[in-house]
Amino acid sequence: MLYTQQEVETHLERLEGWELEQGRWIIRKYTFPAFMKGIAFVDEVAAISEAFGHHPYITIDYKTVTLRLTSWDEGGITAVDIKEAQQFNEAYEKSRSKDNKEQD
Repeated sequence: MLYTQQEVETHLERLEGWELEQGRWIIRKYTFPAFMKGIAFVDEVAAISEAFGHHPYITIDYKTVTLRLTSWDEGGITAVDIKEAQQFNEAYEKSRSKDNKEQD
């Protein structure tokens, strides 16, 4: 089911780092301490995406990974996009936590 813009905005208030773009995408940029950390995150994103059967657009710019989500069949943002974005955020936080432990 397609979310209204108001519903999307309500979900984004609780979804750290994600923004609505052009009324049809949600987008987030993740920054990493090293290129290979970003690549490892993209591997996590790929596994999550396969489990959902729903794949983001991914851009890798050195230490920054940008993810864009939309549900083409529905014509905008759905619950699948929001749930998947939440899992991407969880994977990112897990990665950051791991990085912090390695530095200790």
